[in-house]
Amino acid sequence: MEQGKTPAPKLANLTPEQLAQLVEIERYAIDNFHGQIDELEMALGMLRLGHHVGWKLLVFVHNKRTIRKYEQILGINIRDVFDEEGPLTPRSKGYMLAKKIGNFWKAVSGDIKIEGRRDFGADGNR
Repeated sequence: MEQGKTPAPKLANLTPEQLAQLVEIERYAIDNFHGQIDELEMALGMLRLGHHVGWKLLVFVHNKRTIRKYEQILGINIRDVFDEEGPLTPRSKGYMLAKKIGNFWKAVSGDIKIEGRRDFGADGNR
């Protein structure tokens, strides 16, 4: 690690059961998917990030329709699979700002504008 750099937060420590669940969900999605392959790819990306960032950050950066589409592709409800926040949630400057403001759902809906809401950096500032 370079001198003066803060170490990145730890990734989620998944249990063997959680890892097995991810593989099962992934196989289900791939086996049953019909449509544009980029949608499957994006849904699988959300699946793999979920434990690291939590469902609230996923909801924060995607609109409801997108979340529903990915949940349908994966055959899951993200709130049932992921914790509210994950160990990498603080890397989202926009999410942390929305949380600080205190009305997360207004920020999600767009009633409160958050600049850089989709930005994600090693230190939360990129």
